[in-house]
Amino acid sequence: MPGYADYGDILARLGKHKMGKSCLYVNKLADIDLEVLAELIRAGLHDLDKKWPVQPV
Repeated sequence: MPGYADYGDILARLGKHKMGKSCLYVNKLADIDLEVLAELIRAGLHDLDKKWPVQPV
């Protein structure tokens, strides 16, 4: 993902985490909501697909 600036609403619901410039740090999976993590991953992939679409070959 190209950073997390646009994901503040999702990150607020994620749980205990730290952030670097474009890194997300989690000590234990038990500290976060895995459904929210899945939502964050899907949102990031959706944004990447807008910039660099990938078509199956």
